[in-house]
Amino acid sequence: MPQPDQMLSVTKAFQAPILASSLGQLATSFGGFFATCTTMYLFLAVSLWITLPMSALASGFLVRIFIIQHDCGHGSFFKSRWANELIGRLCSLMTLTPYAFWRRQHARHHGSWNNLDRRAASGMDIYSSCMTVAEYRALRRWRRCLVRLTNHPIVANLLLPPLVFVILYRVPFDAAKGWRRERRGVYLTNLALAVFIDGLGISLGYARVAAVQLPIMVIASIVGVWLFSIQHRFEHAQWMPDASWSFAEASLGGTSHLRLPRLLQWFTGSIGFHHVHHLNPRIPNYRLEECHNADARFRSASTLTLRTGLQALGYTLWDSDLERLLPFRFAAAG
Repeated sequence: MPQPDQMLSVTKAFQAPILASSLGQLATSFGGFFATCTTMYLFLAVSLWITLPMSALASGFLVRIFIIQHDCGHGSFFKSRWANELIGRLCSLMTLTPYAFWRRQHARHHGSWNNLDRRAASGMDIYSSCMTVAEYRALRRWRRCLVRLTNHPIVANLLLPPLVFVILYRVPFDAAKGWRRERRGVYLTNLALAVFIDGLGISLGYARVAAVQLPIMVIASIVGVWLFSIQHRFEHAQWMPDASWSFAEASLGGTSHLRLPRLLQWFTGSIGFHHVHHLNPRIPNYRLEECHNADARFRSASTLTLRTGLQALGYTLWDSDLERLLPFRFAAAG
């Protein structure tokens, strides 16, 4: 496994943001989102069933806006900290995700991913954390049922994501006591959203706003959570105790390279090159592929496709003997 300093030296050449690329991504993402939403409102007067299929396109642009917010949270989208803060907060009004609160949560994830001894540090994260087979078997029967229910692909990846973005992010549900700025940011985001949505509702009608915006949010949240989940939980994702955890090994062995068709890669902001992102979070999303192609050692990361990425949703329990993730049915069968 390559040493961290060797790999980091490769990535540093790609961590400088390119202003023209950042501005272009802003224009296409926000422009595409607003244009699609406007078209949906116009077609809503004709038929709801003509309008609803456009939600998929609008949700693609919304996922892309979230990737921009993600980059701003890492300080990688612009050189200016002020510009990252401003654009990150603007994105949060589209994604319903309070910027400062989410950024603090996400930084916690980057400090503990794939570390068996630091799973508690990731907070209430069921999408990039895991439980060991031994821990699962030690649970009482009702606790096993609860764990299996919350991690069932239908519940975890279809039912919960919209609730997280629409409802759970309205409160600082997983904030430490010292997160005063982040707590305040949640409530300020809620206030800004209330003003924004109320303005839309008065202008266009609340029922029309719900008919357009809710399907977009539902689809985007499901896609976004799926992306995050399979980037960290797949069959051959490597988990390790703190004593043997290393930055490079956790980046290349514990995160995936999701290889998507070009159009889907564009809508997801190339975040499928997640092994590169974890190795150096300061690389803007539009330079991740370039960095990946610059050194053959990045190809050691596990590669998933659209099909295998969908299949990976069942891998939730870490088996220390087999050194791989397993579905619940294998753990129950011994």
